[in-house]
Amino acid sequence: MVFYFKARPDAGDYTIFMGLDKHENEDLIKYGFPEDIWFHVDKMSSAHVYLRLNKGQTMDDISEGVLEDCAQLVKANSIQGNKVNNVDVVYTPWFNLKKTPSMDVGQVGFHNSKLVRTVQVEKRLNEVVNRLNKTKVERTPDLKGTRLLSGIYFIFSF
Repeated sequence: MVFYFKARPDAGDYTIFMGLDKHENEDLIKYGFPEDIWFHVDKMSSAHVYLRLNKGQTMDDISEGVLEDCAQLVKANSIQGNKVNNVDVVYTPWFNLKKTPSMDVGQVGFHNSKLVRTVQVEKRLNEVVNRLNKTKVERTPDLKGTRLLSGIYFIFSF
């Protein structure tokens, strides 16, 4: 099960999504897209939240508003992080996530620490979290199939 959210309307057509649990996160880690940006509360257990950028966009193109949406959502979905102020949220492109066989389910590292950015979340903003939760849709996508189809399209698009 994957939860999908719509970013603030004035920011454009961006989808934010997260897995139901750490097992679902494994599939999201495995079958991500190059346009996906991964968010997590630093040094605490939290949801893995993703932002799907438009093709050709980079982390530099994320507006402050969309960044706030993602950071607030990941903070709200951290048992520890939700209870404290001034938490750091790290974010990086999906392709920078590093998964090795020795890592626990849901655990990741990074290929290049220079591609990891941090934003501090002073406190939970209920108006942001509530707005996002009103757009929440639950789906059970075929992540592997979608990724494979995307790869086929990529191969034949040249």
